[in-house]
Amino acid sequence: MRAIEIIPNPTGNILQLCKEYPTPIPATHQVLIKVKAAGINRPDLMQRQGVYPPPPGASPILGLEIAGTIVEVGGNGNHFKVGDAVCALVTGGGYAEYCLASAACCLPIPDGFNFVQAAALPETLFTVWSNVFQRGRLMPNETLLVHGGGSGIGCTAIQLAKAFGNKVYVTAGSDEKCQRCLDLGADAAINYRQQDFVEQINMQTDGKGVDVILDMIGGDYFPRNLKCLATEGRLLQIAIQNGAKSEINLWQMMLKRQTITGSTLRARDDNFKKHIAHQLQEKVWPLLANGMIKPIIDSVFPLADVEQAHARMAGNQHFGKIILEV
Repeated sequence: MRAIEIIPNPTGNILQLCKEYPTPIPATHQVLIKVKAAGINRPDLMQRQGVYPPPPGASPILGLEIAGTIVEVGGNGNHFKVGDAVCALVTGGGYAEYCLASAACCLPIPDGFNFVQAAALPETLFTVWSNVFQRGRLMPNETLLVHGGGSGIGCTAIQLAKAFGNKVYVTAGSDEKCQRCLDLGADAAINYRQQDFVEQINMQTDGKGVDVILDMIGGDYFPRNLKCLATEGRLLQIAIQNGAKSEINLWQMMLKRQTITGSTLRARDDNFKKHIAHQLQEKVWPLLANGMIKPIIDSVFPLADVEQAHARMAGNQHFGKIILEV
C-alpha cells in the first residue's frame, strides 16, 4: 500500500509518500479499513518532530482518525462486517491507503455524511466528550471557556456545549476567527492578541469566573486560567503548546476549591474508548444526523500533499479541521 513515511532530516523531518509499505493484517479485535480520508491533528506534528512517540504496538505511520470502508474483519465476535462505512479513532496509521482500527473505536458514518466529513469527527468528539462532559462534568446552564476556539477541538466544543445548554466563551487569535466562533454559537469571543482573557472573563461573569476551562495551551496560561475559574471550577488540560511548566498560587486554588485535571487519549485502552464510543453514538450521533452540530472543514489536501497540510496547521492558518483525502 501507499503510506506517508517520516524521513529524518537535520533541518526538520520530511514527510514522503512511500509506495511499498506493507498492508497490515487485523488481529481478532480489529478491522482493516480502506482509508478514504484522514484527519490531521497537532499530535501528528509533534510525532513528526520526534517529541510524541506512538504508544507500544501502535503503527509508526502518522494519523489518529480515519473514515473509510471495512475490507477485512479480524474475528467472529466483531459487530462490523466487510463493506461497512465507518469512521474510527486509531492510535496511528491513518496517513495510508489501509489502516487497522480496533472495532471498539469504530462508529458508523452518520447519515448524509461523506468520508471527508466523517474523518473530521473521531479525534475531536472523543476528546471533547471524555474531557468536558466526563472528566469536567459540565452540567446544563454552567459556563465553559474554550481556548483555541478556531481549532477542530474548539469548534466541536462550542457546538456540543451549546447543544447541551451551556454558555460558551472562547479565545482565538484574530477578529475573523472570533467572529466565526460567534457564528458557531459561542456567546463571547476574545481575541487573545488584543485582550486579556482573564480580565474579559471576569468582567463578563461579574467576577464569578467560568465553571469549566478546556485548555490546550498550558505554560503561562495555567495560572491565568485559575484567576478566571469559578469556585468549584474545573480546569481541563489536554495539551501544552506553550510549555509543560508553570507556577501557580496554591492558596488561591484551595480557597476556591478548584479542580485541576488532565488527560491524553491516545494511550488509553480500547475498553475506555469503547465506553466513549457508545456514549457518542447514543448522545451525539443524533445531533449530527439532525444537523444540530456539524464538522467544520477548513481544507482538504490529497495524501501526497501532506507537507502543505502540515504547514497550514503549523502556521495556525486553519479554522476547523484539515483533512487528507486518500
